[in-house]
Amino acid sequence: MDKIKVEQHGFTAFSWFAGWLFTIGFLHLAFFQGLLAIVLWPYYIGLAVASFTR
Repeated sequence: MDKIKVEQHGFTAFSWFAGWLFTIGFLHLAFFQGLLAIVLWPYYIGLAVASFTR
């Protein structure tokens, strides 16, 4: 009988959720931009960092 290994990736999900909340707060995104940031939050952070470096 084979052993079944169960792995939990809760930290990864928490890190993603924390990054999403940080993006919404830091960039003062509107509601629909916040919904879009669920998938694209690294893009929004990249735009903000690019504007700081110019």
